[in-house]
Amino acid sequence: MSLNIELARHNMIEQQVRPWDVLDSRVLEALTAVRREDFVPPACRNLAFADLGLPLGQGEVMMKPVLEGRMLQAASPLRSESVLEIGTGSGFMTACLARLGGEVVSIEMRADFAESARTRLHAANVRNAKVEIADAVTGFDPGRQFDVMIVTGAAYELPQHWRGWIKPGGRLVAIVGTSPAQRAVLCTKHDTGWDEQSLFETDLPYLANAAPPQRFTL
Repeated sequence: MSLNIELARHNMIEQQVRPWDVLDSRVLEALTAVRREDFVPPACRNLAFADLGLPLGQGEVMMKPVLEGRMLQAASPLRSESVLEIGTGSGFMTACLARLGGEVVSIEMRADFAESARTRLHAANVRNAKVEIADAVTGFDPGRQFDVMIVTGAAYELPQHWRGWIKPGGRLVAIVGTSPAQRAVLCTKHDTGWDEQSLFETDLPYLANAAPPQRFTL
């Protein structure tokens, strides 16, 4: 174990994540326990704990640690709860969700990303998460409902069919809106409808097929 790596991990938590109002002890423990350096691209390993979004290739980005922390805290899955993640990416958030929640199903449309994430999750001894290859925006139906859904890429607006994937009393955490002024939202499903809470502003690349419609101008 490298002392420098552990110090960098500690500093990430204490100087970046916690000051951004991530105070849930379970989330902080997950971010400490899951080895982030094993999930970043090899070329970015020395930046694993930096306050940066790291490129994954094909226009995809691994979120900053502070953003990962805020979204995990908003979703806050329990060990008794099922989780649906849209956008596996490197698999780091998947591993954190698996540490916090029960069963985790993660959807990734890029087969190479999915295979790499499976390899990383297996190496990290994550056994309660599986990665499926599908386009969650246009070509996927889980055939069931989940307690928690978390979306790791932006969507111009939430697809209506996503709401049917959440159990009554469940919650959905996503980034919505028009870049560069997107916002994170926490949507909670009740018997009579939905409550939506705006959490903070940010800016992320859009999921495939979830960008704003093109507007033609003369």
